[in-house]
Amino acid sequence: MGRQSKETKLNVARNNRTYIHYLNTLKELAMSRFKWNNVPDTVDVRYLEMTLMYDGMSIFFKDDDIGYLGLQVMIGGNLNVYRIPIIRRAYAVNGYSKTLDENDSVIIFNNTLHTNTIMDLEHFALKLYECDRTIDVNIKAQKTPVAILCDENQRLVMKNLYLQYDGNMPYIFGSKNLDIKQIQTINTQAPYVADKLTETKNQIWNEALTFLGISNVTYQKKERLISDEVMRSLGGTVMSRYSALNERQRACDEINRMFGLDMSVDFQDDSSLQEITEQALVGGIKDE
Repeated sequence: MGRQSKETKLNVARNNRTYIHYLNTLKELAMSRFKWNNVPDTVDVRYLEMTLMYDGMSIFFKDDDIGYLGLQVMIGGNLNVYRIPIIRRAYAVNGYSKTLDENDSVIIFNNTLHTNTIMDLEHFALKLYECDRTIDVNIKAQKTPVAILCDENQRLVMKNLYLQYDGNMPYIFGSKNLDIKQIQTINTQAPYVADKLTETKNQIWNEALTFLGISNVTYQKKERLISDEVMRSLGGTVMSRYSALNERQRACDEINRMFGLDMSVDFQDDSSLQEITEQALVGGIKDE
């Protein structure tokens, strides 16, 4: 019973690590998509992007003592004609807080829906985790596609023998009193589907990249893609990119007008876009 509990805990730990791996990877990508230019030294761009990812909004303002800041924000009070909160409270984990309004601060929204990104990243991470761990189980089933039937008094013996087999032992020791005739095995004949699951996982990964606006080829086929197919496949990627980029650029424009700065933001240089296009066209049919 103790060994079973230990194995269960090990599997739970593997499940958690796999999920956290994909979630952290997606969060890294989400926070690294944009390049902010001419940002005041007192503003931490990493923290700004993290706030947008978790909260869906951040606030930019100037503190009389510290200087320009980009912090978390709580919204409340009346809305203007465009449903943007008039009263805002900037706050930080160290207890700092400041009440602001539309005349001395600018709210930076994460996307056109003014929603966060973390919920979508958790959605993709869960799907990737399910595929990844199912692949592990399927591969494991190719190694041990048998069920062992034995008497209850031989269960512990067989379990120890199996642990030697599972540990890739080149030979297995057994007692001379072991009654082989009383042991039966059933071949479960688990089909090998890891390759199909890997393809599904790649499709989910590409879907996540499309959501983040990162270039990828969203489907595969044996023959080369023509240039028009490549550009059409990137349409969703480009529009997802602009949903987040436009809101950041709008905020920069408002910040520059309000504080006399010269801030701007761009999507990080995506050189892979050109590489994907070139690779797809090699040996393929170019458009007339």
